[in-house]
Amino acid sequence: VESPAKAKTIEKFLGKDFTVKSSFGHIRDLPKKGMSIDIENGFTPTYEVNDDKKKTVNELKKAAKTAEMVWLASDEDREGEAISWHLSEALSLDESKTKRIVFHEITKPAILKAIENPRTVDKNLVDAQQARRVLDRLVGYELSPVLWKKIKAGLSAGRVQSVAVRLIVEREREIKNFNSDSVFKVVGEFESDGQVFKAECGVKFKGLEEARNFLEAIQKADFTVESLETKPGKKSPAAPFTTSTLQQEASRKLSFSVKQTMMVAQRLYESGKITYMRTDSVNLSETALEGASQMIRSEYGDEYHQERKFKTKSSGAQEAHEAIRPTEFGKQIVDGERNEQRLYDLIWKRTIASQMSEAKLEKTTAKISISTREEGFVAKGEVLKFDGFLKVYLEGKDEEGDEESDEGLLPKMSEGDLLSYKKIMGKETFSRPKARFTEASLVKAMEEMGIGRPSTYAPTISTVQDRGYVEKTDREAQQRHVALLTLKPASLDEEKLVENFGAEKSKLFPTDIGRVVTDFLVKFFPDIVDFQFTAKVEEEFDKIADGDKAWNEMIKGFYGGFRETIDKAADIDRSEASSQRELGMDPKSGKPVIARVGRFGPMVQIGTSEDEDKPQFASIPPEQNLEEITFEEALKLFDFPKSLGKDAEGEDVLVNTGRFGPYVKCGKTNASLPKKRMDKETGEMIPGLDMTTITLEQALVLIAEKKEKDANKFVQVWEEEDVQLLRGPYGIYIKHAKKNFKIPKTVEAPEKLTLEECQEIIKNPPATKRRPPKKK
Repeated sequence: VESPAKAKTIEKFLGKDFTVKSSFGHIRDLPKKGMSIDIENGFTPTYEVNDDKKKTVNELKKAAKTAEMVWLASDEDREGEAISWHLSEALSLDESKTKRIVFHEITKPAILKAIENPRTVDKNLVDAQQARRVLDRLVGYELSPVLWKKIKAGLSAGRVQSVAVRLIVEREREIKNFNSDSVFKVVGEFESDGQVFKAECGVKFKGLEEARNFLEAIQKADFTVESLETKPGKKSPAAPFTTSTLQQEASRKLSFSVKQTMMVAQRLYESGKITYMRTDSVNLSETALEGASQMIRSEYGDEYHQERKFKTKSSGAQEAHEAIRPTEFGKQIVDGERNEQRLYDLIWKRTIASQMSEAKLEKTTAKISISTREEGFVAKGEVLKFDGFLKVYLEGKDEEGDEESDEGLLPKMSEGDLLSYKKIMGKETFSRPKARFTEASLVKAMEEMGIGRPSTYAPTISTVQDRGYVEKTDREAQQRHVALLTLKPASLDEEKLVENFGAEKSKLFPTDIGRVVTDFLVKFFPDIVDFQFTAKVEEEFDKIADGDKAWNEMIKGFYGGFRETIDKAADIDRSEASSQRELGMDPKSGKPVIARVGRFGPMVQIGTSEDEDKPQFASIPPEQNLEEITFEEALKLFDFPKSLGKDAEGEDVLVNTGRFGPYVKCGKTNASLPKKRMDKETGEMIPGLDMTTITLEQALVLIAEKKEKDANKFVQVWEEEDVQLLRGPYGIYIKHAKKNFKIPKTVEAPEKLTLEECQEIIKNPPATKRRPPKKK
C-alpha cells in the first residue's frame, strides 16, 4: 500500500500470514531534469526510481522474492493504479504471483472481500494517468522557457493551474469594472392581533426623491390585508459528500483550506473511519443504506427515515465508487485529534441526513394593499411542521445574502383586516458584483466546468498559491454613506448612516505576475487556458481510462498544434508579453514612465534601454498593483530612498524599496517593513507599515530589533581566517569563504568550538543526507 498508516490498519485485519508494507507513495516518476519523453517514438516516457525511494525499492524487492503472493493494494483511482503498475515494473514482479485488489474503505469485511475478488493491474487506468503526466510535462517543459524569456525568469505554466488562475484574474477584473447602482428598499413594521411583523414593498425605488415621495404618499393611507395564502412546503437534504462538496462544506463550516480538508480526510480513511476521499460519486452501497436506516430508526424513529438513491451528474463519474461516508454509522464520534473529529462529524451528519425524511413546512404569504398607491407590501411567514433531516444537518451557503431566511410565524389575520404600522423604513442598498473565489468556491467552479478531477483540485489550488500567481488573503472593510428614511404616523425623518462593505476573509486574489502570465497565455496560447479545451482534455483522459482511446494518439493530437505555437513564440515582443503600460512623460527628464514586470517582479521605470542614460527603476510595493498604479503614484516611488531623519548617533535613517520589498536602512543595518499578517493565537490581523507613511520613531524600533537579532547571530568571529560561528534558525553553524558548514551532532557544546575545531570540520564536513527535492 502507499502509506504506513494504511499498512498498520490493514495489518490488524489480516493476521500472521500477511506482511503489509508501504511504498510511501510513488516510487518512480519522470526525472526532475530533462524532458524524458521520446516524442519521435510515440511519446514514450522514461521513468526512474526517485533517489529517496531506492532504499524502499530494495527492501520491497527482497520481501517480494520471499513471498508466496504479492498483493498490490494501492488506492482505487488512476493514481493508485499507476502506483501498482510502477511497483510491478520496478520490483520485476512475476505476474503469476501478483494480484491487484481494490477497496474503498479500510474495514475487515472490505479487505477480505477484495482478497476474494482479485484482478490484474488495469492498464487503461494506468494509461489515463500516464497521459496526464506526459501532457503536463510537455506543456510545462516547453511553455515555461517561453515565459522565462519573454516575462520573468523562474515562471512556470501548467495546464490546469493556468486555467484556475485565469478564472481568478477574470473574476477580479469583473469586480473592478463593476459599477454599483443603488436603490431604496422599503420595509414596514405592521401590527396585527397585538403582534408586530415585517413586510417588504414589492417595488424598489430608484432614488432618494422617489422613495421620499412614496413614503409621503402612504403616511396617512389605509393598509388592508388583500389576500392570505397558506400552502405546504418542503425541504430536501443534500446528497452525500463527493470530494468537491466535502471541500466546500469543510471550508464554510470548519474554515478548512482545501489542502487541509484532504489531509484530514486521508487520515480518517487510512485509519478505517471513512470511505475513500477522492470520488465524484454520490452513490451509497446497499450496505451503507442499510446501516444508515438502522441508525436513523433506532436513534430518531421510523418516521425520520426515507431511503434515497442519488445519481451523479458529473461526466466520467464512476458509479461503482461510493460517496464519502462513515464506515460504521453506529459511531457518531471517533477517536483522533480535534480536526479529525470535526470533519468526521460533518461527514456522519451529511450522510445520515441524506437518508432522512424531508422537512415539512407551512408557508404563509400575506399581500397588503395601500389605499393611496398601486404598490403593495408582502409579508412571508414560515412554520416548521416536521423537522425531518433538519434535526441532524443543514447545508451551508457560500455567498453573503444567501443565508436561510429568518421568517417565523405571522400573526393571526384575515382578508380585509385593516393594519396599523409602527414605522416604515426606506434604506439605500447597493448592488454587488460576483463574490471573489474562496478555495472551495473555486473548486466548485472548476467542477462545474469539467476542469480537473477529484484528485487534482487540492494540488492545483496549492500550486497556484505556491507559484505566487494567486494569494489567499483578507481585505479590510471600506466605508460608505447610505441614506435612511424612517416614516412614522406623525413624522418622516432622513439620516445618513455609515456602512461597512467589501470586507473579505480568506479570498483568492491574483498577483501582478498572475495577471501578466494569464494575459500572455490568453493572447498567445489560447488553447492552454481555454475552459472548453481543458474540459475536453479531461474527457479524453476518461476515454483512455475506459479503453476507448490510445493514450499516445491523444497526446499526438494535442502536440502538433502546440509545438507550432511554441515555435512562433520566438517572435513575440518582450514589451507586449510583459503587459507593459506607458503611464505618461516624466516632467523632469521628458522620458516615458513605464509600468511592467521586471526581473524581480512588478516595477516602474523612467526611460528605456535604448536611451543614452540608464533607465531609473523602482519596485511597485505590495499594496499597489501593476494594472491600477497611476502616473502620480508611480512618480512618488522615485522619491525613494527618502530620509526620515537621524538616529541618536547622527546616522541617516532611510526608507527605500528593493527586490524583497520596502525596508529601512541605518548605517549597515537593513530592516524589512512588516507586512499585514494574522496573529496565530488570536486570529486577528496585525497591521503592517507603509513605506509612504512610516515615521522616524517606527523606523528606529525596526532598526533596534534588527541590530539585536544580528548581535545574537554572531557566536564567534575569526576575521583573519575568514571563519564565523553563527546562530541560525536551525541552530549553530560555521561559515567560511561564503560557504556554510553543518556541525556534527556529536559536538555537545557547538557554541564553545575553537578556531582549530572549526577548521577541522571545514576540512572534513559531516556527510549530509540527501533530502528529496521540494516540489515546485
